[in-house]
Amino acid sequence: MLYDRWKEEYQKKLVTADQAAQLVKSGDWIEYGFGITSGRDFDEALAKRVNELKDVKIRCDIGAYQHFTAEANPEGDVFTWNSWHVSAHDKNFVGQNLYYIPMKFHENPKMTREDCVPNDIAVITCAPMDKHGYFNFGASAVNGWAMMETAKIRIIEVNQNMPRCLGGSQESVHVTQVDYIVESKNEPLTTLAPAKASPVDLEIAKLVMAKLRDGSCIQLGIGGLPNAVGTMVAESDLKDIGVHTEMYVDAYLEMFKAGKITGAKKNIDKYKQVYAFTLGSQELYDYMDNNPGLASYNVDYTNDPKVICLLDNFVSINACVEVDLFGQVCSESAGVRHISGTGGQLDFVEGAYKSKGGQSFICMPSTFKAKDGTLKSRIQPVLTPGAIVTDPRTSVHMLVTEYGIASMKGKSTWERAEALIGLAHPDFREELIQKAAEFKIWRRSNKIDGAVSAVVGE
Repeated sequence: MLYDRWKEEYQKKLVTADQAAQLVKSGDWIEYGFGITSGRDFDEALAKRVNELKDVKIRCDIGAYQHFTAEANPEGDVFTWNSWHVSAHDKNFVGQNLYYIPMKFHENPKMTREDCVPNDIAVITCAPMDKHGYFNFGASAVNGWAMMETAKIRIIEVNQNMPRCLGGSQESVHVTQVDYIVESKNEPLTTLAPAKASPVDLEIAKLVMAKLRDGSCIQLGIGGLPNAVGTMVAESDLKDIGVHTEMYVDAYLEMFKAGKITGAKKNIDKYKQVYAFTLGSQELYDYMDNNPGLASYNVDYTNDPKVICLLDNFVSINACVEVDLFGQVCSESAGVRHISGTGGQLDFVEGAYKSKGGQSFICMPSTFKAKDGTLKSRIQPVLTPGAIVTDPRTSVHMLVTEYGIASMKGKSTWERAEALIGLAHPDFREELIQKAAEFKIWRRSNKIDGAVSAVVGE
């Protein structure tokens, strides 16, 4: 039987995590799988070699597990981490021995194949081998095959807890296509509890909900506000909702349980919920395991604006940190302090707008409280010095606060300023008007009350 052949191949390639870590040489570049497919046990074993190696560079994306090598070498002369998207454990090491790699998410596989060379060792945690000899990338098909294609040494770390997530495309690798197999300690997968929505999040979610219609294909970002939208969709009378997203979150499970998701109106991947990776509750992982209604894809498919725009009535819902009066959006830093990354936000902002009937929403509460307790506006005259422009003003479609929705498309600089000031908290509007006048983007004949009415009526 073929399975006996694959089992024999498996045994030939089976090594311990310590043995796999011995393959690393000073100066090597190592690429870990995305999110919860990162090489946890491999990294723990590699940390033990802190006194034997120099200048080992590690690339990761959403470092979901404890960073043993980073902890073992805070100075970064032995192990230096480089992250495609700073999150989870990554944040403990930013500015110390971990650095961000700027990217548009849909370009990640291309960059892995063409720009991140050399790639000496790839380590991906997978679901157990099936009867056909395939390891499934489980919670992330983001760039698994790009890693495998470019790596000199390919290592699979098997975790029995990893859900088997059906494709899609590029979601599995065969035992004959890998060099070494590590059977992990089967640690529980990292879970992420759904973020709770604030009262302001709920107000914003209601505004967005009013724009949705039957058959909308929805992409949700991370955070309390997208979760609130998911809950409201589940409780609404909407029907035939489609899913095409980079991150599959618990909000989709909630919508599916309520019978809202069918995918019947999708132009491509009809009836399938399409995604690139997942991070959520254990219930979510259990739901995704061997579920033929879901399709795991490489991120250069899910996030490609040319693919997204093929889906009619596409709705993209994401959050940001701050916006300036010119319509530039920062979603990844607080000044020079790095918070997350561009991720796929710009991919979906551009793809959704090009969709027939598409809508892209960038949402934020109008204010936040600073550490000293003072109230600050998220709509600023100019972005905080050092802030990263995630979405250029030319790409932004609709901005949303609890005070309304404003479309930026087709608006001149004074129209943008007027609309944005209408989205601001009333306590900050006069100051923003004064700054807009200084910047020569304000018309004296305009009244801010009129701007608010225009915004709410968008």
